[in-house]
Amino acid sequence: MGLLLLSGQDPARAATGQTGGSGTCAEHGCVNVIEIDGLVDEVVADFIEASIDESESEREVIGLVLQLDSPGVALDSGRLERLAENIQDAAVPVSVWIGPSGAEALDGAAELVALAKTSSISPGSDIGELGQQRLDPERFGELFGEEAAEIRDKTVDWEEAVDLGLVDRAAPTLGDHLLELAGFETEVAETGGEPRREPLTVVRFLPLPLLSQLMHTVASPAVAYLLFGIGLGLLVFEFFTAGVGIAGVAGAVSLVLAAYGLAALPTNSVGVGLMVFAMFGFAVDIQTGVPRIWTGVGLISFVAGSLVLFDGVSVSWLTLVVGIVGMGLAMLSGMPAMVRSRFSTPTIGRDWMIDELGDAVTDLDPDGTVRVHDALWRARTNRATPVARGARVRVTGIEGVVLEIEPAEGGARRHRKPPEGS
Repeated sequence: MGLLLLSGQDPARAATGQTGGSGTCAEHGCVNVIEIDGLVDEVVADFIEASIDESESEREVIGLVLQLDSPGVALDSGRLERLAENIQDAAVPVSVWIGPSGAEALDGAAELVALAKTSSISPGSDIGELGQQRLDPERFGELFGEEAAEIRDKTVDWEEAVDLGLVDRAAPTLGDHLLELAGFETEVAETGGEPRREPLTVVRFLPLPLLSQLMHTVASPAVAYLLFGIGLGLLVFEFFTAGVGIAGVAGAVSLVLAAYGLAALPTNSVGVGLMVFAMFGFAVDIQTGVPRIWTGVGLISFVAGSLVLFDGVSVSWLTLVVGIVGMGLAMLSGMPAMVRSRFSTPTIGRDWMIDELGDAVTDLDPDGTVRVHDALWRARTNRATPVARGARVRVTGIEGVVLEIEPAEGGARRHRKPPEGS
């Protein structure tokens, strides 16, 4: 029977540290509980080790419980082995509960389960996808023994995990797991005419510090990917706006956070390069005001970069769709509209461009692209006079973001000045 107080605990009480026991630590001992949700990264590894140190420093603590729901680890082999040694050699018993229902312990996280003094799993949870053992077999032995082959490339459910001996027992709730810990004290009390086991040992929940929670969230693959894409997009947006605004600041902050997340994860530099190159492709067409071939190149590069951004960890398809579709909509419609709006406002004067000379980057018959003062512009020939690629041209007028041009030699030379105030 699970502990009623633990299955319905108040999160506010849990955050302050103590719940689930009618006794005191001095009288009946304490159990510390920490929650591990997501990849075991540097932040989580430090938190586990700090919790072990805190538990060892208090004589009344009889154990540390890791409530685990993790798809794997984001640590190099050396760091993972140091964490494993601290768990294995801890002066207080470290146990693992894979829960609540629907939780998982995969890859390197499954190896941590094997190192615990005791372990249990909730119905509906899975363990497996062990792959090749990352911890040195000479130092830690063959984890899970012969049964490791059963979960090398697949997961098993809670019943099979218990049958194979991968965990010690099933425990529907954290309370059920705690009841089986050595030294955990309870008493039988009459409640509604029926006997119930009530805990005497105090259960304390150790929360991850707020800043560490932020860093752990940023270092999740989905968040790091979205922050990276948002940051790049906002900086491109800022590049085509006048002055430094909120978009630039938000983009810079997003990229700083994304840089931390990418550094904490197994990141593929090719994926990073492809996503950065995509911004260059978008920028080429944005300044012309019309999405063309470079926008397509940018989208292909962004999609490819998104798919190969991480090595060994996955991003959900929903996250990828949100990132790719969002970037596509921004660059296909939002950014060109913003640029057209910017250059059509009378507060930005461009009358200085009248009579300026440039070069035709493409054939204009009548539309195309020209280069004026090292900047590419969408252009239209004056009176539909065809202009060949490479020919010198003269600016005769401006409509929004489109320049009206004519051949530098032999043109009509009937220039139309923009309205006053443009």
